[in-house]
Amino acid sequence: MGRHSGCVIPAQAGTLSAQWTRACAAAPERVWWRAAAFVVAFCCAASAFAHDFSITRVTAVIKQDGSYLIDLRIDVDALALGAAPNESSEEIEAALRALTPTDLALAETQVKRTIQRFTRVRVDGLLDDPRVDLPEHGVEPPPGSPPSVFGTIARLSGHMPLDAKEFSFAASRAFNAVDLTILEEEALSGARFTLSPGAESPPYLLHESKLRTADSPLARYLVLGFEHIVPKGLDHILFVLGLFLLSIKTRALLWQVTAFTVAHSITLALSMASIASLPPRVVEPLIALSIAYVAIENLCVRELKPWRPAVVFAFGLLHGMGFAGVLRELGLPPGQFVPALVGFNLGVEAGQLAVIATAFVLVGWFRNRDWYRKAIILPASALIAAVGLYWAVERALGMA
Repeated sequence: MGRHSGCVIPAQAGTLSAQWTRACAAAPERVWWRAAAFVVAFCCAASAFAHDFSITRVTAVIKQDGSYLIDLRIDVDALALGAAPNESSEEIEAALRALTPTDLALAETQVKRTIQRFTRVRVDGLLDDPRVDLPEHGVEPPPGSPPSVFGTIARLSGHMPLDAKEFSFAASRAFNAVDLTILEEEALSGARFTLSPGAESPPYLLHESKLRTADSPLARYLVLGFEHIVPKGLDHILFVLGLFLLSIKTRALLWQVTAFTVAHSITLALSMASIASLPPRVVEPLIALSIAYVAIENLCVRELKPWRPAVVFAFGLLHGMGFAGVLRELGLPPGQFVPALVGFNLGVEAGQLAVIATAFVLVGWFRNRDWYRKAIILPASALIAAVGLYWAVERALGMA
């Protein structure tokens, strides 16, 4: 069973990157090596599992006596071992339980220091030094939850002056996007912020009764939409590359990208408005099959066929529902539905254009060469198709 984590462990490489490396090494022909390198150029920085867009959920409660508690929901076990967040829960738990009591205590001390180093709390602009605790350490996980030693909550606690005016929180880039909720007990007020990795929340004005949100939601969600494609949306990156590889003609690419953009914009809006949606167990395997389909068709045809834009449009409807799932995880600020939705969609479009532009820079110069189809299109499409089929099976089995 995979682990839920809001923390990225930069010291570990994704398992898919290793799979790509093995695939490249095993290919006997130079053209396959070139194509693999082309695909890896897009994939190496992305997460190994598409849509593993875990949000770091943070809740800060400010009490009447000036004390505060900040709970971060992260995979503490994986962080303690420096393991990738998608590693097996059983393996990570077994590795921790195999430690001697002395080593386990040392691991606990080190992970607390890491969390303290990766987070920042400010009161009236001055850095505070909160204590770090692991309240779930030694507590049996609820039935049906993955096994754990340290748990999934890291708690920061501290005390601020009673006349404090501002409070802010930040997590380092080691964490994914932060969904921060601030609650004041005595004022019955609070705020919710969605922060990009490494960003600090705007100062929250204490004892303010109005629910505030962060700065411009359009700009903030534009960044989050872009990041969902580059570097985190590996499945969407491969789909766009599949569109790019169909033909050397720019017109063919424009038809496909336009159909895809219109379609996913429609279902993104409809899904977020709760008008039309499908469960992830249906959407995710179908998205993987859409990747495989466009890549396989690239192997069979050399030019844009009349049915291709219609098929891409249908696939775009599916991808839009996938985007909506991520946006639901992020949450939309109260009263800012439209600008946040528009910003996220614009960010997605910018990410897709960045993928296409990078593809042109890497191989577009050679598209009129005689060897382009044999050396680039065919092997790269075959690799993309293989990944799409693998994901389809994996997601269908994992979500059954």
